[in-house]
Amino acid sequence: QVQVVESGGGLVEAGGSLRLSCAASGRSFSIFVMSWYRQAPGKQRDLVADITSGGKTNYADSVKGRFTISRDTVKNTVYLQMNSLKPEDTAVYYCNVRGLVGITPLDAWGQGALVTVSS
Repeated sequence: QVQVVESGGGLVEAGGSLRLSCAASGRSFSIFVMSWYRQAPGKQRDLVADITSGGKTNYADSVKGRFTISRDTVKNTVYLQMNSLKPEDTAVYYCNVRGLVGITPLDAWGQGALVTVSS
């Protein structure tokens, strides 16, 4: 069993910054990709950014130049630094971890972290 726990959400004014963290824990697992998704009220869950075990990153067009994803492979933790936040960034942010537990595919989600950006 792999647990995924996010932290760092909150309320911030437009133009401000927040940093989200996500830690994966468990036994005998390996991680290939760690991702951040977000879901605004009434909308689908969309990819924000992801990072591979090799450090390759990918961003949604809407956050390029404002958000930065990074990873501590020793701590199995991924971070999302969010700068120049806009009201449209308001959403629940979810962490996703994909890899293997032994030889079984791993696809685990955190409980979500609410980010609210006021105008």
